[in-house]
Amino acid sequence: MREFSVPPIVTVGDSANLTDPVWDNAEIAPDTVQFVRPTGAGDGPAWTDVTCLQFRDEVAAVARGLVAAGVQPGDRVGLMSHTRYEWTLVDYAIWAAGGVTVPIYETSSAEQAAWILADSGAVACVVETNAHATLLAGVRDRLPDLGNVWQIDLGAVDDLVAAGASVDPAEIDRRRAACRAGDVATIIYTSGTTGRPKGCVITHRNMYADIANAVPVLPNLFNPGASTLLFLPLAHAFARLIQVGVVHARATMRHCGDPKNLVAELQEFRPTFLLSVPRVFEKVYNAAQQKAEADGKGGIFARAERVAIAYSEALESPGGPGFGLRAQHALFDRLVYRKLRAALGGRCRDAISGGAPLGARLGHFFRGIGVTVLEGYGLTETAPAAAANLSSATRIGTVGRPLPGVSIRIEDDGEILIAGELVFDGYWRNQEATAEVLADGWFRTGDLGRLDNDGYLSITGRKKEIIVTAGGKNVAPAVLEDQVRAHPLVSQCLVVGDQKPFIAALVTLDEEALPRWLESAGLPADTPVAELREHEGLRAEIQKAVDAANATVSRAESIKVFRILPRDFTEATGELTPSLKVKRQVVHKTYAAEIAEIYQG
Repeated sequence: MREFSVPPIVTVGDSANLTDPVWDNAEIAPDTVQFVRPTGAGDGPAWTDVTCLQFRDEVAAVARGLVAAGVQPGDRVGLMSHTRYEWTLVDYAIWAAGGVTVPIYETSSAEQAAWILADSGAVACVVETNAHATLLAGVRDRLPDLGNVWQIDLGAVDDLVAAGASVDPAEIDRRRAACRAGDVATIIYTSGTTGRPKGCVITHRNMYADIANAVPVLPNLFNPGASTLLFLPLAHAFARLIQVGVVHARATMRHCGDPKNLVAELQEFRPTFLLSVPRVFEKVYNAAQQKAEADGKGGIFARAERVAIAYSEALESPGGPGFGLRAQHALFDRLVYRKLRAALGGRCRDAISGGAPLGARLGHFFRGIGVTVLEGYGLTETAPAAAANLSSATRIGTVGRPLPGVSIRIEDDGEILIAGELVFDGYWRNQEATAEVLADGWFRTGDLGRLDNDGYLSITGRKKEIIVTAGGKNVAPAVLEDQVRAHPLVSQCLVVGDQKPFIAALVTLDEEALPRWLESAGLPADTPVAELREHEGLRAEIQKAVDAANATVSRAESIKVFRILPRDFTEATGELTPSLKVKRQVVHKTYAAEIAEIYQG
């Protein structure tokens, strides 16, 4: 058993809550721009600044509306919307009224939304669109506790502000003063790769302790001059923590609710840092590589890539990059790297990645072009950030060391345990599930990992996903899957082989990368994947990805057979969670015949 702890920098007092920074900012720096929000439509929305003082006043006004509607301290209020300014505004207003925010992914089905609202006992809900309102209306008979439903697109914020005009402003002050650090701030339902989602009970202390200790060690990201464009769903704990961090540090945030607008908004807003998942970084790299090849500059890009990786790797050596490498790096900065940074707005020098492994190759590539991607690790149950690479302490290929106030332990079987004020209180109304993961202050993550001598954590797999072959070999599928997914043509990979004689893989193709490959192969752009599955050239490309993955493991663990599936995994078809994790059981069921054929052959 190995353990590594980092002492806290900040200790959260019993009277603190997550609305305190909003009120403090309004007093300390009233004119600092906290958010940038859209105002207007037409050819494109105009954008206006929201200062710290304005945000405090808007939060208080909406909170008064919630009070007027009968929301009491401790009441749960649902929130179902894309990432937008109103999401953040309503979230803080619920807290200011003493309530508990229950996020619902905007892509959730009626069944999922009904379960979350019913299980949490939500008394009210804020939705965004007509589609959301219609979805909720269809399950209203299953929600006896649900009262008011407000719709953002129909003026929910204005309606709440108008209703709250009759409420004494001092009532919000009283409720904020009564709210304690140990009170519940939010119940976040895990997207659940198996079974019904469980509600993670996160207190004000959990999230406050997490961000208050992270901000001091990430000053290059979180500072009053920093800015970010948030495009991940705020229903996810990772994006939510960035929201709280921006407010805590008085940085500036703009919301991007539609990923189709991401490139244009990055160019316009020019953020200094980003929060993303590895798939987005993979797509940025793949798009740049494919464009270079299409323009006849594939050789230049390949050399630039090698230099970027070598330069980043040399940064970790005592002498740093040598003169020759620095000269090559400066040349490619003018030719290639500057254009890649411009795609992120030109000012972005740092990014945070989580949710899945980024991979050392991409980590070195991005640092080499001048954008340091700091990998972190955590779970909804840890509010969520437990470990992270820092600008002052980065080890690419790991998820960093524990953040201040966090202890990480590796059990003899490799399971990662986490302790600290960030660890949640348990699962909502589910003592049995809570007892399975919480004991003596330690949270059992279910993930497998290892700590090096300097306290850097590496994730090696998921305990429940370990495959045991018929020959008794334990295989962590994530190691193979991450490598296969690194190929530009691959979207998803799922490794199979539990109790089977060998390891195999199901592979889906990237719909954005496929047309370029079809063109290079002389095939029509609309050729369906179902007709390509046995194409020799395509299989040769995927075999390269499989070979790269197999090079990282023993022969007994390597992929012997792969199948290209006729379509990609999606959330709509049930194979992906809203946070884009593969639901293994669903894929196994959907493609049972494919898997059976692999082993029958």
